[in-house]
Amino acid sequence: MTERSAVVTRFAPSPTGSLHIGGARTALFNQLFARHTGGRFLLRIEDTDRERSTEANVQIILDGLKWLGVEPDEAPVFQYARADRHREAVAAMLTSGKAYRDFTSPEDLEAERERARAEGRVVRSTWRDRDPAEAGQSAPYTVRLKAPQTGETVVDDLIKGRVVFQSKELDDLVLLRSDGAPTYNLAVVVDDHDMGVTHVIRGDDHLNNAARQTLIYQALGWTVPAFAHLPLIHGPDGAKLSKRHGAQAVGEFADLGYLPEALRNYLARLGWGHGDDEIFSDAEAEAWFEVKDVVKAPARLDWAKLNHVNQHYIRRADDTRLAELALAVHRARGIAIASERLSGLPGVVALVKDGAQTTLQLADLTLFALKSRPLDLDLRTRGLLTEETRSLLTRLGNHIATSPWEVPALEASIRGFAQSEGIGIGKFGAALRGVLSGGAPAPDLASALVALGKDEALGRLEDALSQVQ
Repeated sequence: MTERSAVVTRFAPSPTGSLHIGGARTALFNQLFARHTGGRFLLRIEDTDRERSTEANVQIILDGLKWLGVEPDEAPVFQYARADRHREAVAAMLTSGKAYRDFTSPEDLEAERERARAEGRVVRSTWRDRDPAEAGQSAPYTVRLKAPQTGETVVDDLIKGRVVFQSKELDDLVLLRSDGAPTYNLAVVVDDHDMGVTHVIRGDDHLNNAARQTLIYQALGWTVPAFAHLPLIHGPDGAKLSKRHGAQAVGEFADLGYLPEALRNYLARLGWGHGDDEIFSDAEAEAWFEVKDVVKAPARLDWAKLNHVNQHYIRRADDTRLAELALAVHRARGIAIASERLSGLPGVVALVKDGAQTTLQLADLTLFALKSRPLDLDLRTRGLLTEETRSLLTRLGNHIATSPWEVPALEASIRGFAQSEGIGIGKFGAALRGVLSGGAPAPDLASALVALGKDEALGRLEDALSQVQ
């Protein structure tokens, strides 16, 4: 049993699909609070839906958390494997009189539901105070919690404050189904207790469950954990996040070119904050994070802010790492890259990354430098290569060939050439850009020259001038 004095949080996803961005934020907040308090962050896979809880879906969750950098401090617990322990807890409640066997048939239960709806009350079973012997030994039954019918059940939520539920509005929830399978609320309580969870931080769609789970804790004589229910994430229009708002799963954000550290920073700021700080490190987030500072209103996914944060982290990221990410984008797009161009990719990244908000944009900005000679010139570039412009570019090539191959020196050399010709850089700049990039996006002229390298850049210029006569 874990010491209750230490903070223990958990993330408990159901492996029935991808790791949703809301779930990712919940996991992050649990991890941040555990780190902030010097506690532990655990993972439980709630895999009781056997048809949908596939190994592949479990792996998707584990991979998503690993990519995001929000991994548990211990190996995950799998809920389905603990079914015997769940039934053991129910047996204890039956012995103490806190639960009872309900022999109501499915037909009678449906009739009771209809009466309860008509009378505006919760479902009540007549077996609550009856002798089970009346049903006979072989009659099927469920096991229900004998919940209090008067008074109040209070959830002192760390985010929402004091939430009061009238006991008369809480039914005797089923703990074991007729096939002996434990129900969700029972399994959650037993697992959280056995894992030593002290703080349950989850989405506010679970707030009603907190009241029912509190009753189970009390029936078992266990300490009720602190609850904190996070407002959901909405789309930019204020509506519940859905496919029409764009990416929802963590894997989709990765595919769209967001860095995990950027997404962590953004998610931490989504519904929680530390003053006006928008950009902060993981260490700062852990030092500052308090559950009580989470706002009560739903947060809105803001793509512009996310792009701003991601651009910041791209600028700070290691160029070799970014080059690998950009290369992966090119390969996913089916773009063939000349092997002799790959070694220079980190250097290209260093020159263009300030202009990228995502690694997809970064890939776009590096494509010009990865093309093989001779480049196919687009129609616009061909149109710019007039007799006058070709003459200018020939003289420019000879001029810059003597310059140190560095951005400041080449900028000065290009300006000097324009001044010596008595013209503006615009007279030849567009044509030179087209020659160097083959029509792909490219940085400023000096940066493009450096990114390509002297031999490649002058070679592309020579190829173009020989192609267009």
